[in-house]
Amino acid sequence: MTRVVGGRAGGRRLAVPPSGTRPTSDMAREGVFSTLTSLLGDLDGVAFLDLYAGSGAVGIEAWSRGATVTVVESAAKALATIRANVAELGAARGVTVVPGKAEALVHDLASSKFDVVFADPPYELAAAKLREVLEALRPALTPEAVLVVERASREPWSWPSWVGAIRERRYGDATIWYGRVGAAAKDS
Repeated sequence: MTRVVGGRAGGRRLAVPPSGTRPTSDMAREGVFSTLTSLLGDLDGVAFLDLYAGSGAVGIEAWSRGATVTVVESAAKALATIRANVAELGAARGVTVVPGKAEALVHDLASSKFDVVFADPPYELAAAKLREVLEALRPALTPEAVLVVERASREPWSWPSWVGAIRERRYGDATIWYGRVGAAAKDS
């Protein structure tokens, strides 16, 4: 069962697509949002982008904690699930669902300004391709935006040169990497 971990919708269950996605575990989401809170304070008013949204659990978690959220997803079943979760939670005012492939939409998103980007692409997406997506998103990032990438633990990850590594945390088969625009590398 996937549920919202904290915030105004804390404890509420979320539907997940029947196949084709790997929802970020509740424990990993709690870790992500604890880290984001330590970096940013509360998330009220934070502009949050959830690329490769799957069930939408991460974006909905951000909304539950006060962020204004844009979720991007291309799979039809996942989109239907995200829309159902948003409707069930009454989150339509704070969550914008953008259908399509992240790689194709990043240029359309460049007119926005995001404080946080969460990217959990399919594991088969090459790290170099994900770095290209982040590079294309660069104009849409605030000067101290936080980037969060979830990848298979067996796959190495390195940030583009304009992102400083902050830390990484492993959750079973997944590792979550945190970086900040313009930051010097800190603890890892």
